Amino acid sequence: MSTSVPDPAQRQAETRHARGRLTAHERLALLLDPGSMTELATGVGPDARGDGVVTVQGRIAGRSVCVFAKDFATARGTLAEVHARKIVRLQEQALRIRAPLIGLYDTAGLRLEAGLGAFAGFAGIARRAACAQAEIPQMAVVLGECPGADALLASLADFVLMANDDSALYVSGAQAVRAVTREETDTATLGGPGMHAAESGLADGVCDDDVQALLKARRLFAFLPQSRHGAWRSDTAPWPCLDEAAREAPALDTLIPEQAEAGYDVKELIREIADGGDFMELQPAHAAHLVIGFVRLDGRSVGVVANQSRVLAGVIDTAAARKAARFVRWCDAFAVPLLNLVDTPGFLPGAEQERAGIAREAAALMAAQARVRVPLVTVVLRRAFGAAGMLMGSRSLGADLVYAWPQAQIGLIGAVGAAALGASEADAARALEPAAVCAVGEVDAVIAPRRTRECVIRALSHLAQRNYLQGESPCSPRF
Repeated sequence: MSTSVPDPAQRQAETRHARGRLTAHERLALLLDPGSMTELATGVGPDARGDGVVTVQGRIAGRSVCVFAKDFATARGTLAEVHARKIVRLQEQALRIRAPLIGLYDTAGLRLEAGLGAFAGFAGIARRAACAQAEIPQMAVVLGECPGADALLASLADFVLMANDDSALYVSGAQAVRAVTREETDTATLGGPGMHAAESGLADGVCDDDVQALLKARRLFAFLPQSRHGAWRSDTAPWPCLDEAAREAPALDTLIPEQAEAGYDVKELIREIADGGDFMELQPAHAAHLVIGFVRLDGRSVGVVANQSRVLAGVIDTAAARKAARFVRWCDAFAVPLLNLVDTPGFLPGAEQERAGIAREAAALMAAQARVRVPLVTVVLRRAFGAAGMLMGSRSLGADLVYAWPQAQIGLIGAVGAAALGASEADAARALEPAAVCAVGEVDAVIAPRRTRECVIRALSHLAQRNYLQGESPCSPRF
């Protein structure tokens, strides 16, 4: 009577499934289109299973992509010389074919016994990831532990997604923190999804499990270009769109409350104007008074930056400015047009904000908006006061077109504030009205809220003729 020997790989898979986690190959199969995966360097390294990482080329929704998946079942997914060499080869291939790069992280970090081989391998991956920035989109999906050196590599990506509960990204673990600072802490506090989603802002999205994280990665990928050469041009094939470009949204006519200080949800506006109501928000829990993300307008991907008046009245603080500036710079680097939706009363005042560097962070956002080379359209919804309103994409700062809703007010200070300084409140209010601002060229047109989608799509269509790749200076005259 013969007894079958259990397959170690099968035992590993069963153990992971019992914890609600997938193997490296299962993750790749879920992320990529069926039948599209080609694995690279399958038998290299000290272990025939690939030295702790699986590297592949494949497709997502028919588009080429390069992916590596850390394999915790082999050497705990740790980074050593051969492991690094496989990733470096994949990075170089992604740059050659101008395809996005996605890393799936589930690892114990550097392989200590590998010594300088791991040290040099880590540096080689980091160098190529840095060189790939602003060349090809890079995404990190953290599906388990991601400590130390791998935390830095994942943080070099343009976008980071995390699976809830099991995932963690941190530079120093709880044991190291305890030894050096005597602080008692845990992994979730140091680098859990909740912390990175709300506090550090590193996590662009947090999902319930492996499956949801990988499906979200596919959805985010659909909004991204193949490379910086996938520019917004009239000859670029858009995503199929069944939504009418001139579709009106009557709900927007009553979106803003009659009470001047009352808040509303700007995400309702974004979904109303987006193709099919589809809005891919990033960092929703971090600096929630400013909203960023992707929509499609008439089939083309557009980055959105919007003040959220229902949280802190939509003020600009250090976290909001940093969040917006990074996103604006990314969209400009990858030729993704930008739409600013403005409703801010100003900066968040206070000594804490000054100590946190509000002047530097606000200036960085102002510079990012001023240097944009891609099509940039601004819609002032209600308030655009002072420097905070200006750095959200004013005409003089470089916006291609600025629209205003009828109730919009644009100026250095609100009417009530002007009255407190001795001006007539009625005169101050008239000076802030769109008609007065149009007269000095800061607003191109006052539009009915319901026609916002139509006006923005038409504007972006006209601006699509600009040849972004010819290196037009961001400071060239636009009007």
